[in-house]
Amino acid sequence: MTDTIFVTGLSIHARHGVMEHETEVGQRFIIDLELYTDLSEPSRSDKLADTVSYAEVVATTTAAFKNTNYKLLERAAGAVADAILLHFPRIRAVKITVHKPHAPIPAIFDDVGIMLTRSRHP
Repeated sequence: MTDTIFVTGLSIHARHGVMEHETEVGQRFIIDLELYTDLSEPSRSDKLADTVSYAEVVATTTAAFKNTNYKLLERAAGAVADAILLHFPRIRAVKITVHKPHAPIPAIFDDVGIMLTRSRHP
């Protein structure tokens, strides 16, 4: 059985990108997370110790995303996936979507970004 914990719309200012002004000024990124785990125990026990803390997931995600400047969103998202799987053994897999709403693209667009899924046993 796989259940899902999710966090959507996490807004983080970071300095990722291949262009110089992106790494100097930075910009806002939006992160959505889906964390795949078994929630049968906490659904019966009603104890935080039996599940994954949203607050700790957000703190881990924010630190992994902000603490290093990456050229590619793929690498930044990979760092988040690695950190989540390392710090939360209850999570079997994670799906991360990183939106870059102000990407330096000479076009009018609603959204651009990447989505990746990582698991403990690929």
